[in-house]
Amino acid sequence: MSSRKLAKLENKDQNKQTLKRILKCIKKYSALVVFSLICAAVSVVLTLYVPILMGNGVDKIVGAGNVDFDGLKAALVKLVVVVAITAIAQWLMNIINNRITYKVVNDVRTMAFDKLSRLPLSYVDSHTHGDIVSRIIADVDQFSDGLLMGFTQLFTGVMTIVGTLVFMLSINRIITVVVVVITPVSLFAASFIAKKTYNMFKKQSEIKGELTSIVNEMVENQKVVTAFSMEDRVNDRFNQVNDRLNVAGLKATFFSSTTNPVTRFVNSLVYTGVGIIGAVMAIKGRITVGQLSSFLSYANQYTKPFNEISGVVTELQNAMASAARVFELIDEEAEIADKSDAVVLKDVSGSVKLTDVDFSYDKSKELIKDLNLDVKPGARIAIVGPTGCGKSTVINLLMRFYDVDSGSIAVSGHDIKDVTRHSLRENYGMVLQETWLKSGTIKENIAYGRPDATDEEIIEAAKQSHAHSFIKRLPKGYDTVITEDGGNLSQGQKQLLTIARAILADNPVLILDKATSSVDTRTETRIQKAMDNLMEGRTSFIIAHRLSTIRDADLILVMKDGDVIESGTHDTLMQQGGFYAALYNSQFEDVVA
Repeated sequence: MSSRKLAKLENKDQNKQTLKRILKCIKKYSALVVFSLICAAVSVVLTLYVPILMGNGVDKIVGAGNVDFDGLKAALVKLVVVVAITAIAQWLMNIINNRITYKVVNDVRTMAFDKLSRLPLSYVDSHTHGDIVSRIIADVDQFSDGLLMGFTQLFTGVMTIVGTLVFMLSINRIITVVVVVITPVSLFAASFIAKKTYNMFKKQSEIKGELTSIVNEMVENQKVVTAFSMEDRVNDRFNQVNDRLNVAGLKATFFSSTTNPVTRFVNSLVYTGVGIIGAVMAIKGRITVGQLSSFLSYANQYTKPFNEISGVVTELQNAMASAARVFELIDEEAEIADKSDAVVLKDVSGSVKLTDVDFSYDKSKELIKDLNLDVKPGARIAIVGPTGCGKSTVINLLMRFYDVDSGSIAVSGHDIKDVTRHSLRENYGMVLQETWLKSGTIKENIAYGRPDATDEEIIEAAKQSHAHSFIKRLPKGYDTVITEDGGNLSQGQKQLLTIARAILADNPVLILDKATSSVDTRTETRIQKAMDNLMEGRTSFIIAHRLSTIRDADLILVMKDGDVIESGTHDTLMQQGGFYAALYNSQFEDVVA
């Protein structure tokens, strides 16, 4: 079988699976769907009854001096009542359809966001953030538009076609047969174009995700881009992807837009055929003028849904492609669940033990090999080494952001795989080099780890981190609202807030990953004193590039290429004159130079 045919079969199967998933989501609201169908049926039947009333009215005024005013008045009253009920039914149907659509979309987006919170860190690290955002926002919105159009026009369109055929058969079978014979041409054209456009819309959605990723990257790192004068290169990259999106969008739109004119052409043939044959039959007296009038109205109403359905089919292809991308995210394998008998970690003493730990992000490349470490409660462990040696990886393993490939990690005698992740991470306090602050007040950000903290506790934590003085200078002090990621604060101020957050959390184990790298030397000295008080009696893991800040550590691990090549106190390692001593002395040589 050729790769092209195989791809078609795969797309067809994916379409079926996506449609099944959508119907499964809708099934939850089956009562509303039934109500919507009832309203659609009422609307369609009464709409189709209108031409009969109009035809009867025409027959009552045909012929000189042969106008039945009483019959015409009765027909008009009926017509007004029928139109009013039809309008109410359509209004109710639209309200119900909107409700179904937004409920389904809300469920899908909630499922996608919920899965995002349960995805392993490896997924987030290996996928562009813009594409993930695009799936949850843009693709769900596109799915919403297609679903709403499907409910609004597809149901009524199909019912109108069926109902029109019934009414036309009741008037004249011959003309009805002419209509039915020509109809499949329209269906074939719409189906052929819809199949062709699915892949185009899917490609369009993928490129949109890529474009969102570039915009997201630009917004988050605008200062870096500007600092390196890379605006032109970023613009070129954006323009290249945007041009690809333009081409993909034009192709998808062009092919999909041919559906409506093709179906309109076929439908015009239907209307023409009905007009010619009906006129001949009316002349021969086989049908009345009023019946011909009704039939022409039905022919128009019969063909109109095909135009609408062709548009719906095109929009549904776009929606299906977007839905498939969202479902791909929802179907991603979640982080390995806690064991059914996992225990809640309580009364943590602070002891940490790593036994024969092996780990690598890329299984074809070794990173951490046979790492052993026995940390006593309250010990301060510093991890140093060149970039990429595995320092932050050790932290990822301690937090169980990643699971070890082999070996084990135990906290207070419990293998971390045997305890709940929540209780494990609840016992860690973290301050990272990459500061993260949410949009909200200063107070809310400091209390992020302890939402129930009192104002006095928050202020005390800020004082210990030396953040209190700059917070008081802000327009509203602790109630000052900061933008996403603290964009209106300096990097040093943001770092001070994250340190205050860790101090307030008051966890038994601390992880400080280059925690003072963004503050000046004077502030660092003050923070170091606060950290010394904070670390008193707590197990602390410190990753530092400024080796002067870890001289008092109980144990310094020197890592290189995933291995611990040296370990000991600062004085011991300096006496050995090895890698650590060279690294330490090089920093001061740089300062002197």
